[in-house]
Amino acid sequence: MRKSIFIVLSVFLLLFGCNDSDKVANEVEKLPLDLKIARFDREFAAAAPGDLPKLRKDYPYLFPAPDSVWVAKMQDSLQRELFQEVGNTFRSFEVEGQDLLLFFKYVRYYFPEVEIPKIITVTNDVDYNNRIILADSLLFIGLDNYLGPEHRYYGGFQRYITKILDRRFLTGDVASAFAKKVVPRPRDRTFLARMVYFGKELYLKDRLMPGFDDAVKMGYTKEEMQWAMANEEPIWRNFIENEYLYSTDNKLNPRFLDPAPFSKFGLELDVESPGRLGRYMGWQIVRSFMENNDVELKQMLTMPAEELFKKSNYKPRN
Repeated sequence: MRKSIFIVLSVFLLLFGCNDSDKVANEVEKLPLDLKIARFDREFAAAAPGDLPKLRKDYPYLFPAPDSVWVAKMQDSLQRELFQEVGNTFRSFEVEGQDLLLFFKYVRYYFPEVEIPKIITVTNDVDYNNRIILADSLLFIGLDNYLGPEHRYYGGFQRYITKILDRRFLTGDVASAFAKKVVPRPRDRTFLARMVYFGKELYLKDRLMPGFDDAVKMGYTKEEMQWAMANEEPIWRNFIENEYLYSTDNKLNPRFLDPAPFSKFGLELDVESPGRLGRYMGWQIVRSFMENNDVELKQMLTMPAEELFKKSNYKPRN
């Protein structure tokens, strides 16, 4: 009898959650939003020195250097090749444009006070650490950082870097840049606080990118995501047994939070694991909290990590 009641209750909660998600999706779809996207990368690639005054007028924030610097860039053979490669990969920006339009509609829904930026696509000499720059009213996207993991331009980079230099991660990178604007940095120096900080960023992607796979939100391959999910319980047990949660040891950052080829438990299986598993665990803690508490998104983002963790009733999947 109890089992039957539990099944009925589970189905009810599932349907209620789906209906709530559908309601939000319908409201978001109706929101008016004129997202402006400028393909500066294409305009500059097609320009001649005589076009610089117009480009400077249209994009004053991109022209702090004298014209001679830009003329040299126009005439540089390597730069011309870079423009060509980007142009070949991004002949159309329509798919990304639609994804970003929906993303910023969700931003407007949850954060109506936020100014929606104008999007400018550029090249930045494959500076993957700055592939997305979000200012107050401008969003710069370095398209030369999204040519695909096997592109020859990325031959000198490690695999854990090249695998995310793909256009399918572009919207997620924009979401990460936005999260830095709305998720307060933790005041607490514990490993738990840092895990939850990144967990909040990833949960924000759940809300702002509901149609995307978890692997894309995390910046993982499908296989890496499956590994993290399959090993959630032993990962959590390792963190507990080693008393990491309330540790302030900064060495835990490169082991479990920073981009890396793999996570570092000090075990033989390390090389099988994806990097940044501490972020994944923080994500599951935040998800558990939101499932078990009736709290608005913005309120959750400002909550102290320890309070959030205690109220999450987090239990790792077996």
